[in-house]
Amino acid sequence: MHDTLARLVLSPILLAQALRVRRTAQSLPEAAGPRQGTTGTGPILRLRIIGDSSAAGVGVTTQDDALAGQLALALASDFSVEWHLDALIGATTHSTYTRLETARALPSDIVVIALGVNDVTRLIPRHTWVKQQHRLFDRINTLYAPKRIYLSGVPPLEHFPLLPNPLRWTLGRHAKKLETALLASLKANPDICYRPFAVEPRSDLMASDGFHPSAILYRLWAKEMASRIISDWPHLSTGAGPRPA
Repeated sequence: MHDTLARLVLSPILLAQALRVRRTAQSLPEAAGPRQGTTGTGPILRLRIIGDSSAAGVGVTTQDDALAGQLALALASDFSVEWHLDALIGATTHSTYTRLETARALPSDIVVIALGVNDVTRLIPRHTWVKQQHRLFDRINTLYAPKRIYLSGVPPLEHFPLLPNPLRWTLGRHAKKLETALLASLKANPDICYRPFAVEPRSDLMASDGFHPSAILYRLWAKEMASRIISDWPHLSTGAGPRPA
């Protein structure tokens, strides 16, 4: 209630700031390059990355420097990685589910999801977002039957250089509320592993638009995700995976 009241009181300022950010923000393209490939040696790992502009590599020039390329590279010393990227600028949880309604079924071992920023900026209510997320999880399980879904935490918008206060504070608070509600709903689901966005998006780690990761941040993000996948794999490959932390 406190946050709702604060948003109501601040709404004229928040609206003006949001419009100004949208009008003046630098528009960067998705990273160029192949969106699927095979790399590395070892047991086959079928990897699928699903998400929004951050998953699509906005902020860097090529997919080699983006999340998908860096994640495949980080896994390549342990696996022969068959990777596939499905990500779009502006994607929300709902739009991603809608897109996957007509997608072709293709078995995958690991699915990594990087979504949420666009849901936060639209101030999607908590109960709606949790419902949409679980609907998306169900669709992913139907299409790809992964051994585990890795859900990347929403980046801390309260640190995004592009956003002025109080807009930055408001979006950061809303992101935390969404994630808290989602985590509570995942306690009984061992097949979904939530991984918090552990790197603070400082100005020196962000792209020139102040909103998307730089190559350095993509690499750090990918290494954190790859480390957990590698750690979990012996259990996943035998069908005896531990409950995700």
